[in-house]
Amino acid sequence: MSENKYTSGEGQPVSDTRHRTIAPVASNGDASTGGHGHRPPRSGSSTFVNVAERIGVPVALLIVIVIFGILEPSTFLTMGNLTTILASQAVLVVLTLGLIIPLRAGDYDLSIGGTLTLSAMMIGVLNAHMGFPIWLAILCALAMGISVGLINGFLSLFFGIDPFIVTLGMGTLLLGLVLLISGDQTFSGVSTGLVNLVIIDRFLGIPLEFYYVLIIALVIFYVFDYTAVGKRLLFVGTGRDVARLSGIRVAKLRIGALVSAGFLAALAGIIYAGTSGSADPTSGSSFLLPAFAAAYLGATTIKPGRFNPWGAVLAAYFLITGVTGLAILGINTWVQDVFYGGALIVAVVMSQLVRRRQQQELA
Repeated sequence: MSENKYTSGEGQPVSDTRHRTIAPVASNGDASTGGHGHRPPRSGSSTFVNVAERIGVPVALLIVIVIFGILEPSTFLTMGNLTTILASQAVLVVLTLGLIIPLRAGDYDLSIGGTLTLSAMMIGVLNAHMGFPIWLAILCALAMGISVGLINGFLSLFFGIDPFIVTLGMGTLLLGLVLLISGDQTFSGVSTGLVNLVIIDRFLGIPLEFYYVLIIALVIFYVFDYTAVGKRLLFVGTGRDVARLSGIRVAKLRIGALVSAGFLAALAGIIYAGTSGSADPTSGSSFLLPAFAAAYLGATTIKPGRFNPWGAVLAAYFLITGVTGLAILGINTWVQDVFYGGALIVAVVMSQLVRRRQQQELA
């Protein structure tokens, strides 16, 4: 055959136009070493370690809940605290879900914090300050997020600049724009229509923003696991040169991932404005570190070694629960930074250990 062939994650070999087999890929999208895409049989200890990795974060979350429930049952084990954990921190979870998309493709996006902040500030300025309809302010904020993603992708791919540098500079630029348009002021009085749809209206006693998180996670899960785009995205993240030789449009997928991250970061900013009913010029600065911590910690669970939405959601709520519990115990606020920073270091180390172990199993 003369046409290019690429794997769809079904164990078929990947070939270039000269009929040369590049690499077989197993059904889970990971590189396989067997000539027919089969893994060597696992020992009992290997299986136990794999299961422990998959359920590690959920078990840790349950342990944290039990500990704080015992220490402060009258405060921690209440519906109000449950609502705080599940709903009011949905901004962080949405931001984390946006982050894992470029990470899946092997790229960093450090501009998501600035995108979130500018998005929330656009809602505050356009709606609360200038009187624009809330739907128009939302559309403008989402368009800004998509534009940021396109610019990040264009500068990274067409000029060959590392996305780490591009997005770091973009994030700083966006924070500067926030100060410019806000005059370093906080704008309150965001439309009640947005506030109602985010934090006031509830289903089963939980604000709707929690269900928005579940919907976004479900969409990303479907794309990652059940579409050709998701499998190609994973292929790009694990071996760009091989993906390029196999005919996959690597640049297009990487730009799409950055655009998706920008869109979801802007959506997180809209949710932030709806949750607080206001916009302040520092709203996104506190979310960047925990978002990375949750993304990397999530890559060590559910599907170890891969950035995945359900792992990211569980990891984010694990971090949120831990910080909330410490706050209830009256621990000083500096502990939050220590907790998030330590969690990021541990998560990165764990993700590297998981990847190294998987490579040894495949060797």
